[in-house]
Amino acid sequence: MTKLFIDVVGWVGAGLLLIAYGLVSFRRLRADSFLYQALNGVGSLALVVNTFYYHAYPSAFVNVVWITIALIAGSRIKDRSSYANQ
Repeated sequence: MTKLFIDVVGWVGAGLLLIAYGLVSFRRLRADSFLYQALNGVGSLALVVNTFYYHAYPSAFVNVVWITIALIAGSRIKDRSSYANQ
């Protein structure tokens, strides 16, 4: 059961990253939107769980960096929108 769960988490993460990329590539979503950063962050977090389980540390590292970028960018987007609403 654990392996199946980890596999599903990994596939969901991969799907979220691909959806985010596709939406930005086809201009359905802006790269500077909070939703884009959230999809990237959650998708990467799911992939980190999967890659750590399978000891794929280089992939886990890339996804930790990806999460960090998404968190910083998302935070800046939130700050900008909070400032604009004042």
